[in-house]
Amino acid sequence: MPTKTLQIPTPDGRADAFAAFPDGGGQHPGVLLYADAFGLRPVLHDMARELAGHGYYVLVPNLYYRHGPAPAVELPDHIGDDIRSELFGRLMPLIQEHTAERVLRDADAYLDFLTAQPEVSAGPVGVTGYCMGAALAMRTATAHPDRVAALAGFHPGFLVTDAPDSPHRLVPQLTARVHIGLAENDLTPEALAELDQALESAGVPYSTETYPGAAHGFTMADTDAFDPDALQRHWDRLLPVLKSALTKG
Repeated sequence: MPTKTLQIPTPDGRADAFAAFPDGGGQHPGVLLYADAFGLRPVLHDMARELAGHGYYVLVPNLYYRHGPAPAVELPDHIGDDIRSELFGRLMPLIQEHTAERVLRDADAYLDFLTAQPEVSAGPVGVTGYCMGAALAMRTATAHPDRVAALAGFHPGFLVTDAPDSPHRLVPQLTARVHIGLAENDLTPEALAELDQALESAGVPYSTETYPGAAHGFTMADTDAFDPDALQRHWDRLLPVLKSALTKG
């Protein structure tokens, strides 16, 4: 599986990034993958390779590039529940600095870079995200309805909030096919109903699903939250969304 370490030019500097794409040459649909709050690290490399094996060029940027190359904070090989809170405490200032304005500037740069790669075919792209990355994916898709045809988010964070610019309030701008896969405690029933209503009103093909027994972070194999059954369910939902929106035939 070919991979690259890249530098993405942005208005605020250069974002280091990881890319994976299929063997054999040719061009492939592009997918922008937003990491969870712990950021770009080996488990994200593995997920990008897995997705690339299904026929996609996958770009994973370092969300915290303004603070230096990934990882933004020193991470252990395995993120246990005993250190999760301490790591979040160190990351929270970086997360709070990642304002909606910065997210949108970065999204413009990431999409421009992704679609300019010689291995990426013409046409719309897909965007997927994990934890806080789900909210970034939603902001990217709603800001670029002409460029994003598939949107997925898993164990989302900050997707439905009270803020006037909460990502779910931007759903009327969507044109993409959508799947949101949730852990059992990611959203309250009221928040999930609000998200469903927004997606229904937007008139886009969508599904939201709570994965039984899954904890927040269930896709991440380097954490105690990892659930292999839920990870497989995530692939079983993500791949059809991408295929139906991005591939022909």
